[in-house]
Amino acid sequence: MKKLLFILVCLATACCAPKADTQQPSKKDIGLQLYSLRDAFANDFDATIKIVGEAGYTTIEAAGYGDGKFYGKTPEEFKAAVEAAGLTVLSSHATKQLSEQELKTKDFSESLVWWDATIAAHVAAGMKFIVSPGMGVPQSLADLQTYCDYYNAVGQRCKDNGLRFGYHNHAHEFTNVEGTLMYDYMLEHTNPELVFFQMDVYWAVVADRSPVAYFHKYPGRFTLLHIKDWKELGQSGMVGFDAIFNNIGIAGTRYLIVEVESYSFDPAESVKISLDYLLKCPLVKESYATGE
Repeated sequence: MKKLLFILVCLATACCAPKADTQQPSKKDIGLQLYSLRDAFANDFDATIKIVGEAGYTTIEAAGYGDGKFYGKTPEEFKAAVEAAGLTVLSSHATKQLSEQELKTKDFSESLVWWDATIAAHVAAGMKFIVSPGMGVPQSLADLQTYCDYYNAVGQRCKDNGLRFGYHNHAHEFTNVEGTLMYDYMLEHTNPELVFFQMDVYWAVVADRSPVAYFHKYPGRFTLLHIKDWKELGQSGMVGFDAIFNNIGIAGTRYLIVEVESYSFDPAESVKISLDYLLKCPLVKESYATGE
């Protein structure tokens, strides 16, 4: 595995350099996870969403849902603000953790009531996808199975309302629960028709795992990808983006979503630098959402 990571690091800095005789498109269908500009959004949502549109992003993924609103706006107000900035609403991070009682009884009907209201708000906001931003490491495989059953139930509710439901990883999902790798168990015990996975490629690499190996082991499961680096995209040399972009077909990916959590520059400049990296990369297609 260490040898594999070394190869990916060596390729990362060279793969996305544009060829001298190739004109790169000025627009690609790339989304931004709005957590990337979290402080700015907290101060002035309307001004900040305009910055995202002006940077050249095409879609957004929200990270500010609560009590039926997005960043304090009604679903309709949120959708209107996003579209006024020249963007489209794509996805949202939202979830409800199971209580100890629900894990004990395996009855999560109370949490599903929360989901019914949440799904309705996301439909009104024009979302295509709802993604759980993560969960802790369960104490047992029995609890992990309960979560898989829970996610299947949420996924069915989303499907019934024209949405799709997915799960986003960090690094801790690549640890063992009673001797079984948590992430693999989740992939194998959720229904592919109801639950997709939004792989965060950076956190997979931090956990010493190859995103591409997962694409091949579980083809078609990774509908969304979080394209992330330590800071701005392509700056650390630790993520093998070339291999990732060359294997998106088998991954089943339809949308790329940039997330920048740490910065070398002003956050607005960092998200622009990250987008420019993808615009200049000849391996990144103009769109992966063909037929939609």
